[in-house]
Amino acid sequence: MTLALLGIVISLAVLITLAYRGHSVIAVAPFAAAIAVLMSGAPLLASYTQIFMPALAGFMASFFPLFLVGAIFGRLMTVSGYAHDFAGWISGLLGPRFAILITVLATALLTYGGVSAWVVVFTIFPIATSLFAEADIPRRLMPAAIALGIFTFATAALPGSPQIHNTIPTKYFGTNTFAAPGLGILGAIIVFALGMLWLDRRQKQLARAGESFSDITEAEAKEARRLGNADAVAPEQPTAATTADRPSAVAGLIGLSPVIAIVAVNALCTYVLLPALDTSYLAEEKFGATSLDGVAGIWAVTVAMLAGIVLVFLLRISAAREYVDALTEGAKNSVLPVFTTASEVGYGAVIASLAVFATVRDGIFGISDNPIVVAAASTSGISGLTGSASGGLTITLETFGEDLSRMAADQAIPMDLMHRVTAMAATGFDSLPHNGAIITLLLVCGLSHRESYKDIFVVTVIVPVVGLLAVMGLGLAVGTF
Repeated sequence: MTLALLGIVISLAVLITLAYRGHSVIAVAPFAAAIAVLMSGAPLLASYTQIFMPALAGFMASFFPLFLVGAIFGRLMTVSGYAHDFAGWISGLLGPRFAILITVLATALLTYGGVSAWVVVFTIFPIATSLFAEADIPRRLMPAAIALGIFTFATAALPGSPQIHNTIPTKYFGTNTFAAPGLGILGAIIVFALGMLWLDRRQKQLARAGESFSDITEAEAKEARRLGNADAVAPEQPTAATTADRPSAVAGLIGLSPVIAIVAVNALCTYVLLPALDTSYLAEEKFGATSLDGVAGIWAVTVAMLAGIVLVFLLRISAAREYVDALTEGAKNSVLPVFTTASEVGYGAVIASLAVFATVRDGIFGISDNPIVVAAASTSGISGLTGSASGGLTITLETFGEDLSRMAADQAIPMDLMHRVTAMAATGFDSLPHNGAIITLLLVCGLSHRESYKDIFVVTVIVPVVGLLAVMGLGLAVGTF
């Protein structure tokens, strides 16, 4: 028993370390799982072909449509320039004085519209750089501002978000993406407000310390040393012509329209169109012997994303040929993210299949007899260990979903509350230093963990946990609304 438990610990350590060093989880996950399997004495090949792969395939079968349409939509928003127009319009509307607020709002709105995190980062970075330069805000705060908009409230707290983190719970709790809308909005307000308070405080603190946008970063100093320069020189600030050349209100609103369409169609499908359909055929074995509640969340988001894709085409018919190429590129871009997350799910399935996992499970359910507390703790912990919100969320619900649903039903706890809590719990400890998205964000911004991670940690770990606790407490006290 002790050796088997040690195997799980070593396995997790290997997974975290190799992922942190930039190795693909597609290869790392089965390797890490093999360590746990061998140290527990379970059959290695059977664990891979009969447990790991079916779990991986099951996740892809359920959620690949969302990754596909999401990647295509994100690529189209980039190629069309709509994402840049929308973000640039907001920056021109409010001005560089509100550089941090603009960065957070623009990233949050694009995220809430279903644009993938990778697309948002590359879209927002040049705009944020221009704004931070004009306002003379130290660059070290830029990653935290972008992260607050992408990885927290817009992903999992705001009702109706089409992001995968808000869609996964629909499969396990029979809910929809608008679950517990009042609690979700409240949680989003708390996270947004606390995050902004921290960033505003840090901006003033750094200004008093004499830091500015033009300060040399570690990467620039290292490059200067490599080239043998005595003095490193920061990049030139954007010229007045560059910062003044921002999209018009019309261009900005056109860029925003596909995002609005996605949210509207998602709501329309969820509350009007899908409930009006005769879906009794879903009970048949060939359709998975399920019900509308089991697929409505995925169907609604998929249709909404398709509506956004169609609207991008309709807004500029003359560019249809270029957009067709973007369809292909977007489809290719969807493969790596879905395989990465699915590999983490396969890893979780293998760990859960080990005999020793019963001890781990008992420990998790021993935390509390309240399913809300158990769901929040297990989702947060596993998301932190894997460095993935979607991976941790899926592993948790695949492993404990039935037990949590049964406990919630026995205690008359609304499934909508279970949905909102698990979704929000996934977007807290997932943002530890080994998170791939955090590493990518820092690389794009040209900053190191030492320079920027303190602020990222506060706005993407501490603040979301506070918001989660508020939603849990209020939900348990008064129910959902």
